[in-house]
Amino acid sequence: MEKVISKDGTSIAYEKLGKGPALGALCSRAFGPMSKLSQMLAEHFTVYIYDRRGRNQSGDTKPYNMERELEDIDALIKMAGSPVYIAGVSSGAALALEAVAKGLPISKLAMYEPPYVVGAGGHEPPADSKERMMKMLESDKRGAMVKFFMHDMIGMPAFFTAIFPLMPVWSKLKAVAHTLPYDISIMADYRVPAERASSIKIPTFVMGGGKSPVSLKGAVKVVAEAIPNCKMSMLPGQTHNVSNAVLAPELIKFFIN
Repeated sequence: MEKVISKDGTSIAYEKLGKGPALGALCSRAFGPMSKLSQMLAEHFTVYIYDRRGRNQSGDTKPYNMERELEDIDALIKMAGSPVYIAGVSSGAALALEAVAKGLPISKLAMYEPPYVVGAGGHEPPADSKERMMKMLESDKRGAMVKFFMHDMIGMPAFFTAIFPLMPVWSKLKAVAHTLPYDISIMADYRVPAERASSIKIPTFVMGGGKSPVSLKGAVKVVAEAIPNCKMSMLPGQTHNVSNAVLAPELIKFFIN
């Protein structure tokens, strides 16, 4: 584990592995798909996997602002050197889109299911999601925060959230529950930022799961239509919790070609 200092002085923890063009992965080194996924990608790329601020071993300078997260990415890019590719899953995909739209020196962008809300009929997060989340945080109800985020905001089935506490990842999710309001800030009103997306000129690939909720699949389609010359793919049999064994070959093919 190494560290880079962001513009506001926050220490951002990261790991570097592999050889080849630099590839940044957005999530956390402690949980999520990126830890194992980075090992699959390291044969082809120099992979930088980092802890987003407030998570694991990265700092958490207050107050939070999405711009600071973009500065974290910029600090990592300057350390890695060009050319840089970026890959993000869920809210990390939305953050990656914002980084590219802001003009950070990124050569290719890959996203898996940025959780925007599209049209009627699909799942929509409660309008007061951030306020409810902050109340739970004030009472240190971390488990309730994770369940609320997964079920009420993302739209995962109640059965899935009910068994979550039995899964090995549960303790890691609770440990970063205080950063869930950060993800809500990144997503803003959960609408596709079509104007910023349309400004993206680099090669872009957006993916979704064939078995994901209709709202997430709809978001993938709208994002792909908003970005000029964007490639899109629905991965058969996949959900929001995408398999690394399925996602890795798609990323490798896109970034190498």
